[in-house]
Amino acid sequence: MAKSGDPARGESAAGPRSAARLAAVQALYEIEMTGAAPDSVLSEFVRRRWTGIDLSDGDGVSLPPPDGDFFGLLVRGATVRRDELDAMVDGALRKGWTVARLEAVLRATLRAGAFELLACRDVPVRVVIDEYVGLAGDFFLSNEPGLVNGVLDRLARVLRPDEMA
Repeated sequence: MAKSGDPARGESAAGPRSAARLAAVQALYEIEMTGAAPDSVLSEFVRRRWTGIDLSDGDGVSLPPPDGDFFGLLVRGATVRRDELDAMVDGALRKGWTVARLEAVLRATLRAGAFELLACRDVPVRVVIDEYVGLAGDFFLSNEPGLVNGVLDRLARVLRPDEMA
């Protein structure tokens, strides 16, 4: 789990918004793989997956339940705007690469991060990038965190140039 948070926004190292980002990546993956409707996946996550289970991330950090509103915003927003987000990510990838060529969890991570940069202006760019790079590091052991960092950095320079100056 990403260990960053923004104390100015009331986010601890592994706060409800961090948990919501993790859940959103998992839900977006499930939606893509199964074709399930976003609302049914959201409902199942809240009802079954985040109750009565050990939410420890393996590093001794216990994850709180996700911020349900933020989780829903990320999943619904990234689903509804998927084509727009994929075009943005395609433009931020190296020549010859497309979102379609990426592994499904990586696609879900980039879609959620791109959506958050696009639509959640209350969250600082550095927090967004940090969180999704951390998630990529939790899912992958190779170059994927660097790819997430590079793509989200490029997108942030276009979507929020004032914060990147």
